[in-house]
Amino acid sequence: MTLTTRILLAMALAIVLGTITFNLLAMPDLNDSVRYVLDDLLASGLFALIGKIFVSSLKVLVVPLVFVSLVCGVCHLSDQSSLGRMSLKTVALYLVTTAIAISAAMTLANIVNPGIGIDMSVEAEFNAPEAVPLIDVLANIFPTNPFRAMAEGNMLQVIVFAILIGLAIGRSGVPGERIGKQFSDWNEILMTLVTMLMNLAPYGVFALLFSLFASKGLGPVQELLAYMFTVVAVLLVHGIVVYSAMLRMFAGVSPVTFLKKMWPVQIFAFSTASSSATLPVTIKNAEQNLGVGTRAASFVLPLGATINMDGTAIMQGVATVFIAQAFGLDLSMGDYLLVIATATLASIGTAGVPGVGLITLSMVLQQVGLPVEGIALIIGVDRLLDMLRTAVNVTGDTMVSVVIAKTEGVLNHERYNDLSLSATNSNDDK
Repeated sequence: MTLTTRILLAMALAIVLGTITFNLLAMPDLNDSVRYVLDDLLASGLFALIGKIFVSSLKVLVVPLVFVSLVCGVCHLSDQSSLGRMSLKTVALYLVTTAIAISAAMTLANIVNPGIGIDMSVEAEFNAPEAVPLIDVLANIFPTNPFRAMAEGNMLQVIVFAILIGLAIGRSGVPGERIGKQFSDWNEILMTLVTMLMNLAPYGVFALLFSLFASKGLGPVQELLAYMFTVVAVLLVHGIVVYSAMLRMFAGVSPVTFLKKMWPVQIFAFSTASSSATLPVTIKNAEQNLGVGTRAASFVLPLGATINMDGTAIMQGVATVFIAQAFGLDLSMGDYLLVIATATLASIGTAGVPGVGLITLSMVLQQVGLPVEGIALIIGVDRLLDMLRTAVNVTGDTMVSVVIAKTEGVLNHERYNDLSLSATNSNDDK
């Protein structure tokens, strides 16, 4: 079986067995020994440990891979002044896709009306994390201690430092050429390590999802079915239709080929629910399977994993309408426009902050006078939706990298169109 087939099989088995385990643990007359084995030893013990190790093994590659690949991309630029142009195009595309995402989400939510009939008799409480002021976020982009930035995983600071090092290497003549070759060698080594870890993915995916479904089951899905349906529908439309249209319009490439080659990466993103943890796999897929030049992939993808929030913006749009309807409050057209503007700008304003989805949602709700406590209504199913949102986010990141690579002349069309280079085939056991 191919790697993708093994991962899909592991996902299906984990969801089924995890849900069965959750239902068994919910039985009051279950034997204590059986409960101990299922819960303490398996769900909360062995599989939770394997899942954490798997995610950690991916995350440990993020900082070195981003730093090394970005230095390689920048130091080999024939025209280093093009970096500013590429930066503006990248940020602009991310903002546009985010604005489209939240607009579509709010439109469909007003058609479906997911919050109508929700029982608000239960008191809901939610303590919103404090948002970081925009001026502090912008100031913190520039590192004072690059090693501290790497240790803390502050990706924006790592990106800035890597760009500076790459620019310096590119302008240092012969010494720069020697160092640049060393960075290229390190980049190849890190890509090989990513491939090694991907071959362990089925086991990590099974452990992650089994532990999740064994502890939470399917959650309050029935009560929030309309809300979940709305979010999933917009995620699918945005991830398939909108991204495909942008690929065809701005890059002139086949969206079908793109989606086929993105499938394994989307599975990774779904299982980890973390764009950062998926980043090594995303970069490898973009460079080796989609033909995106290192110069574009090493800059666009880490930046996207930090600031691109299409999936989260969709959740925020639907959640805003859902909470307003659940509390019986009406939103004006001005309120809708304010939500779109706030969520779009917040995608950069809260970059790199833990719990970014809840922070930006609380900001959006406060802007239009909705009760922040309403977030508590959707927390029960947010973990499941978060996995889907992450899959859309990494798809959007990669789509933008293809578009930027095309406009910068660093897209290898032959490699892009070669389906034999898809991640499904290239990562099989030899």
